[in-house]
Amino acid sequence: MTLHLHVDGGSRGNPGPAGYGVLVTNPEGEVLDRLQGALGVQTNNYAEYRGLIAALEHARSRGGEEVRVFSDSLLMVRQMQGRYAVKSPNLAPLHRQARALAQGFRRFAIEHVRRERNREADALANQAMDGAPASPRA
Repeated sequence: MTLHLHVDGGSRGNPGPAGYGVLVTNPEGEVLDRLQGALGVQTNNYAEYRGLIAALEHARSRGGEEVRVFSDSLLMVRQMQGRYAVKSPNLAPLHRQARALAQGFRRFAIEHVRRERNREADALANQAMDGAPASPRA
């Protein structure tokens, strides 16, 4: 099964109240799940990685064999692609965890998208920061 994972994380302040949002779809764009999580006071990049980890764990639990991740975080995408080094000691363990999860899929791809293409994941992340519950599963 192929899953598309639209991931976003954010914080209000850096650091500040943080959260992530994930929109899970099939390749045709049908919404399968919406995930979100509040993270307390964290940095934006920390929230981005926690969103990626939550997305990959969810994909595995759903039986996903191939995943395509879409994120508007150029830093995280390039770090996951091996194009940028992970210099932050706070992000290094999250990067290792995400890489280990990614290796568990038959196919893993991650790509940078413009913010406009990640609106629903962004809305979910903002709901998490606001303490609002996610929309029911589609």
